[in-house]
Amino acid sequence: MELLDTILGGGGGRVLPQLSDQYGISADQARGALEKLVPNLASGVYQNASQSGGLESLLGALQKGQHGDYLDRPESLADEATRLDGNRILGHLLGSKDASRRVASEAAQSTGLDSGILKSLLPVAANLVMGALSKQTAANDNPLGSLLGDRGDLLSGLLGGGGSGTSAPTDVVGMLGRFLGK
Repeated sequence: MELLDTILGGGGGRVLPQLSDQYGISADQARGALEKLVPNLASGVYQNASQSGGLESLLGALQKGQHGDYLDRPESLADEATRLDGNRILGHLLGSKDASRRVASEAAQSTGLDSGILKSLLPVAANLVMGALSKQTAANDNPLGSLLGDRGDLLSGLLGGGGSGTSAPTDVVGMLGRFLGK
């Protein structure tokens, strides 16, 4: 999964050691937790981007936020502000605290980690997902940069209001889905 690879490579490979130290788990356990949490969060991103206005909202968040900093400076993952930002992101991606608890509980069952650890890790994982998306979009001057590759013109048409036909949003969401592993 390209998204997970981007996360794991963040900060020169310092994301897993940071999570390991922060949560008192091994690097392998941190990786296993991300392997279970990231696909659920990616599904939330994809679902939101697929809804009316969702893609524009995602692009706005990626352009305005400093999400890439989470990957550049993994030590920032321990900050209270990171947890608060991650909880806001979770609200958008999963919709409710019950959904977040369910995701953490399912990850706990398959990883063997305590669900309390996974509940605490979930907002950080949400920030990492947004950080990975931010990094991918910043790779180019056009929003969604490398996510769109040669099709960056689709987005400018989409955001310009005229669009390049009714398939442009669908094409962009499809490319997003491929990056997210959907």
